[in-house]
Amino acid sequence: MVPNNPFRIIYMRIEHAALYVENLENSRRFFEKYFSAVSGKLYHNPKTGFSSYFLSFDDGARLEIMHRLDVGKRDSDTDTLGFAHLAFSVGSRESVDSLTAELKADGYRVVSGPRTTGDGYYESCILDDEGNRIEITC
Repeated sequence: MVPNNPFRIIYMRIEHAALYVENLENSRRFFEKYFSAVSGKLYHNPKTGFSSYFLSFDDGARLEIMHRLDVGKRDSDTDTLGFAHLAFSVGSRESVDSLTAELKADGYRVVSGPRTTGDGYYESCILDDEGNRIEITC
């Protein structure tokens, strides 16, 4: 921090996170169904082929899901550098168990849990339709 800097930032929060997806509509429905997201209107730029939705969650967090034809697929579902997962707190162990069971019954792959991690979190992790890791915690 620079001492006596009159331009020092006093307040900061993450405004939103963004995620490129192959199927924009499937991803929108996934977050609406399982995580109670509220979708804004579709934005589409025909000149660039870019489309996106902003998804809002109860606590004010926002996720932008985006699509563009020239953005390629991930090579595998193993860990890579960059963002590792999106984590959603659902409030209780019972909710973690219930949502994990629902996602599993609907055909989503459970990568881990539900379990208590070494650092004390109770969580599970699933892969969405596109291989993105979604962590469910309380």
